[in-house]
Amino acid sequence: MPETRWKMLSYDMGNVFKGVGYSYTRPLHWQGKQWANFGYTAAGTSLIYLVDEPVSDYFIGIKDDIPKGIRDYGFSVGSPTNNYMITGAVYVTGLVLKDEKLRRTGVLLIASATSAGLLQQVLKSAVGRARPLSGKSSDTFRPFWAGNKKYHSFPSGHTILAMTNAHAIAKQFKNPWVKTGIYAVGSVPAVSRLWEGKHWLSDIALGVAISIFTVESIDRYLDSKYNEKYNQGDKKISWNLNFGPGQIGVVGTF
Repeated sequence: MPETRWKMLSYDMGNVFKGVGYSYTRPLHWQGKQWANFGYTAAGTSLIYLVDEPVSDYFIGIKDDIPKGIRDYGFSVGSPTNNYMITGAVYVTGLVLKDEKLRRTGVLLIASATSAGLLQQVLKSAVGRARPLSGKSSDTFRPFWAGNKKYHSFPSGHTILAMTNAHAIAKQFKNPWVKTGIYAVGSVPAVSRLWEGKHWLSDIALGVAISIFTVESIDRYLDSKYNEKYNQGDKKISWNLNFGPGQIGVVGTF
């Protein structure tokens, strides 16, 4: 492993770019289980799509009941500028201290946010789904319509950035209560998109799925590049969409 900070920086930034590329090429290597998860994600998003409008109406209706501090937090944490300030601070701290685990965490955060962030930008323009605040129905689309932000609903960028950070950080801890707390904090920007009328529930559900799959993919790539592993030997987490009477959601089995 490199020893000087300059060599560490060069090595780490190389892994950021390679990690992004790795995540984009993974579908070429998918097998049965991976394609099944893709199918579950598509099916789950489609089911949630059916309740988008009543859920949106409910959350917009309670917007004024939400403390302003929480609303502001939900917006700021999921914005790209603040996201990269946070992830950059984690990496720089690790670089200054020559702490490999912090450096690796920073690389994972930056690469995951970049990979998922670019993907959601492409999808937003390609799908062209109307936001709730546009006054249009949830099934209004203007594909490849990049000129109007009111048609950039699917998927949720705030959700992707916030949950990418939450999942990458939570991976470092074994305690399920700590993990739950991290995910709870990370979910605030996602929920905030509902009461602000910026996204439908299905936009957010797909954003969560993209975040998890992206982080998992890049983390596996980084396993071959760094000696520090997250919870080595206790690292297998099964993420699946779960359907049943009265429940639809992403379930992680630790």
